[in-house]
Order: sequence, then structure tokens, then C-alpha cells
Amino acid sequence: MTEKREYRMEELARLAGITVRTLRFYRERKLIPPPRREGRIAWYDDHHLARLRTIAALLERGHTLSGIAELADAFDHGRDVGDLLGYGPPTEETPVRLTPEELAARFEGEVTPENLAAAMDLGYLGTDGDEIVHISRRLLDVSSALVREGIPLADVLTAGARVREHADALADLFAEMVLRHGSEKDLERLRPLARSVVEAELSLALDRRMRR
Repeated sequence: MTEKREYRMEELARLAGITVRTLRFYRERKLIPPPRREGRIAWYDDHHLARLRTIAALLERGHTLSGIAELADAFDHGRDVGDLLGYGPPTEETPVRLTPEELAARFEGEVTPENLAAAMDLGYLGTDGDEIVHISRRLLDVSSALVREGIPLADVLTAGARVREHADALADLFAEMVLRHGSEKDLERLRPLARSVVEAELSLALDRRMRR
């Protein structure tokens, strides 16, 4: 197991490439968590160092300190990865781990506290320390592709919430049909058929929509 490293203020500032004065300012603005105190000595760890490097990366991308403070608060009080994954990892989707700056790079200018909260409420995002976990690489790739096409992330998330409602209804419909004639094992075995039906029907529906 890797030994936890701790740093005094001066060493942490040097490793992060900032001044002690800036570090104090960030702490006063609550951009970083409070240090561990041992008498009059404040001890910082790798969690603080990672947060400082994230702040630097977000500043380079044009985020303001006020905006970063709001994002930091959302990260610190958001759903953790256990809430996101529930009883276990997704059976077919691949979760993706991201740093806050990587998330900001994927959705340039769109990672606002409001959008972050909406993604967490929807169950797309959770946090694990200084990392963010997206529940599905496919959903992450599609969302970022739509934003690159000029669609605001808020609209993408709103659409995602509506799709989630319809997907839950379709899953219930398929499960009820299979379980009337089979078992839970059959439900797992036949789930690719449900996915194929939904993909085919959506493709046909888009054809009908474009012909109108």
C-alpha cells in the first residue's frame, strides 16, 4: 500500500507551483479542504496537491475563481462513486474516470455548477476523491459529441432525463414479458434482444421523422 504523504504549507506551495500567499488565499476561499492540524502545524496531503493542480488547469482554461469555487463545492457535496454504481458496476457499460480538468476539456465552457448538479442528479456523474466517475463511456462520448455540434450541455442533460424515463419504461415492459414465461436468468440471457428491438425501432422512428 502506498504510504500517505503529507506536506507543510511551504512544501505544498512549491510542489503546486504557487506562492504561500496564494495557497492561503485558496484556503480562505475554501477552494481546498482544511489541512490536518498537529498543534500549530498544518499538514496537507496529496488530495490537496491534486486539487491545487486542478485549480491551475481550470484557470488556464479561462474559468474564474468564483466559478471554480462553485465547482469545488459541487464536487465535494455530490454523489460519490458508491451512490453512482449502486450495488455493483454496470454489466455492459464501461465507467470512465476523469479529473475535473479533463471533464472541462471535454465540455469546453459548459461545466457549470448547474450542469454538474444535473448530471449528478441524473446519475451520470459521481465523485471518488479528486476524480470524477462517469457511469458510461458511450453516454460520455455521445454527450461530448453533441456539445461539439453546438448543442448546449443543459439541453443534452434535459434530453437525457427524458430518455431515461422512456428507457426505464421499456426495460419494465421487456422484463414483465420475459418473466411471465421465464426466469431472471432468461431475462439476463435475452437482454441483447431487447437492445436490438429498441435500436431498430429508434432507427425506424428517425426515418419517419425525417420524411415528415
